[in-house]
Amino acid sequence: MRYGIGFKLGLLLAAFGIVAMSIVGYYSYASSRAMLLSAAQRDLLTATQVLGRSFQSSIDEIAGDALLLAKLSATPAIASSPTGVTADRDKELLADTFAAMLAVNPQYFQVRLIGAGAHGLELVRVDRDGDRLVRVQAADLQEKAHYPYVFSTLQLGRGQVYLSDITINHEEGAHSGLHKPTVRVATPVVAQDGKVLGLIVINLDLNGLFDRLKSDLPNAYQLYLSNHWGDYLIHPNPAQAFGFEQGRRVLIQEFFEPVTALITGKSGSVVTNVEVEQQANHGLVAAFVRLPFAGSIDQRFVILGLSQPLENVVREAKKLGWTTIQMIVALGVLAVLLAALVSRVVTGSLRSMVHAVGLFSKEQVVSELSSARKDEIGLLARSLNDMQITIVANLRELNESRQALKHLAQHDSLTGLPNRALFDDRLQQAVSQARRDQTRLALLFVDLDEFKAINDTHGHHVGDLLLMAAAQRMEDCVRNVDTVGRLGGDEFVVLLTHVEEEQDALVVAEKICKTLNQPFELDGRHIHISASIGAAIYPAHGSDELTLARSADAAMYLSKEEGGNRVRLCGDEK
Repeated sequence: MRYGIGFKLGLLLAAFGIVAMSIVGYYSYASSRAMLLSAAQRDLLTATQVLGRSFQSSIDEIAGDALLLAKLSATPAIASSPTGVTADRDKELLADTFAAMLAVNPQYFQVRLIGAGAHGLELVRVDRDGDRLVRVQAADLQEKAHYPYVFSTLQLGRGQVYLSDITINHEEGAHSGLHKPTVRVATPVVAQDGKVLGLIVINLDLNGLFDRLKSDLPNAYQLYLSNHWGDYLIHPNPAQAFGFEQGRRVLIQEFFEPVTALITGKSGSVVTNVEVEQQANHGLVAAFVRLPFAGSIDQRFVILGLSQPLENVVREAKKLGWTTIQMIVALGVLAVLLAALVSRVVTGSLRSMVHAVGLFSKEQVVSELSSARKDEIGLLARSLNDMQITIVANLRELNESRQALKHLAQHDSLTGLPNRALFDDRLQQAVSQARRDQTRLALLFVDLDEFKAINDTHGHHVGDLLLMAAAQRMEDCVRNVDTVGRLGGDEFVVLLTHVEEEQDALVVAEKICKTLNQPFELDGRHIHISASIGAAIYPAHGSDELTLARSADAAMYLSKEEGGNRVRLCGDEK
């Protein structure tokens, strides 16, 4: 049986069309998969960085709680005279304070006051025991002087904080905290004469803290945490965590090899894909960051990471690939039957589609393919148009999510002002610019006087309204080129660039002080507050960011000690 040239040409064109469409489909699938994977890696790294900053902020808040407890009047009184009727009343008051702090901080296992004498005997201790808070009675209080967190903290000075390694708590009688991962945050209790009387210790529930921080992330995200050697401290499989407690080493760099760069200090963050054939999802997309922990990042640090199944990332690309295969098969059958009549149209249309898909893959330029035809070629063109629109929309949504996460990481969620991280970056840039241009700038530390009393009297809602109103007033007092930031609580900072004279900075500071002293009408209440402001000038009061900040902070505390509602320039002791 002889086949005519028309049939052979039709068969050749059909075969060519199928091959061409297969290439288009595969190229589209591969490009879409690569773009989705790249976007997922960026978003996962951003989420990991945000989670890391939240973890560091939480540790700072816990340290603040410990410092607050150490400054209570009852704390040094008990530590210096642990016996007697007066001491018993103070212990009851301090135990109630400990219980209140545990009640509002579910991530705390235990709060203790330990004396410097009597072999580090616990003086006041409140534990979490399931849903209950238990005050440990005198007969069950233990001696702790042999623990590193005790004798290390006793060597610190006033206002310093000790942060222990992350370990399993083996202290007997620890109630809910026993055999659980914990971090101990401690600070010394210091008498007026500088003598160390004891220490305040807060035991942190590490898993509980990360469960709270991770609550806003997608459920598919899995959390990893390791120490600076790479030992897992948190792992999706709990059996892999704290292997060194059972005499074995389970290291994060053995599974995620690129993490070695974080442990050796060659990089601050990594993203990686891990193909795991024995797992149902056939791989993971993961991002890791190196975080400082209780000091310099070169001395003590942890590795924090998030992962998600690779299947979740490329699912849409697989759907597109399967749809493309189905379309190729359907159009191939039609091409065999109708190739003799539509060979030119098919060839021309396919070339247009290949060009459009290639342009979209390389430059993300959407080319509108002609979809007026009612046959399979028109269907393919419409599908490719829909594919381009869908992918562009997905990329736009991913970019918007990334921008939102970036804004959240750099700005205070209540006032919208730059947070500590963003303000520190702007301060560093401003100091560098001033150093190059040999100009001056000013740094103001602003602390609202008696803000805690307003919170206690009118509630946190009114306190939040007051912080937002105060932030707006401060922004109204400065130029657009200046920066107002919030460090946390009722502490704000103001960066004034291009300051000609010290008096210029003091004029702005006085303006802020006066405007904050004006009454606030908030939620039907008449609120009055004042501010203590400390000012420091670069380079007169500091040639770098840290020294300048310390100078402004010291001036602010001088202002507060003098009764508040005033401005003090660094070095001005009047």
